Amino acid sequence: MVVANVHTQSQANGQTPTIRTIPVAVLGMSLSLFLATSFVLCVLGYLLLPGLPVKHEALAIFLPGFELLSWQGFAIGLAESYAWGWYIALLLGTLYNFFARRQMP
Repeated sequence: MVVANVHTQSQANGQTPTIRTIPVAVLGMSLSLFLATSFVLCVLGYLLLPGLPVKHEALAIFLPGFELLSWQGFAIGLAESYAWGWYIALLLGTLYNFFARRQMP
């Protein structure tokens, strides 16, 4: 919908239509740091508030090799959280940009 609005405004002004794309590198850094920060906060939450009814072991579903209270597990979980951010950004950003370009006539 935003792409269509940009196209309509561009035609009215006599300009060539522009395509609104997502900068994949910016999205990758943002998502990776968001997920890495969330991972650290989750582990800190477990250490500071162990009585919360949150199953932190469930992180192992998305982070293979993650063990809750080991330095090696923490490092693996942090690296995998960062990698998941890039995976999502590359896939989502590329697909969005592909379909945004196809939307323009």
